[in-house]
Amino acid sequence: QVQLVESGGGSVQAGGSLTLSCATSGHSYCMGWFRQAPDKEREGVARIDGDGRTIYTDSVKGRFTISKDNAKNTLYLQMNSLKPEDTAMYYCAAGLYACGGFQLWRYNYWGQGTQVTVSS
Repeated sequence: QVQLVESGGGSVQAGGSLTLSCATSGHSYCMGWFRQAPDKEREGVARIDGDGRTIYTDSVKGRFTISKDNAKNTLYLQMNSLKPEDTAMYYCAAGLYACGGFQLWRYNYWGQGTQVTVSS
């Protein structure tokens, strides 16, 4: 069983920055950040595999950085140059096996989410 607890969300103005954290327990090979805006489907934002390889959705490339600290069992998402369209509930997710892309079925465990609101 893997437990995930997100923190770090909040309200910022466009152009601002936030860092999300996800404290984890247990082992997982693949970890990712997803987001869901009202009336929209959940979408992948960034993910990192056990070898440190990362992928990002196109809309956040160059602005967001995913990283993990294995010693602290914590996953991070550094978000810079935030835009109003980044407003969403952000979820941390963990998958036990091969990462692949952002397919939801690859992720076995999910956190409760942390809200990010970006105002113009």
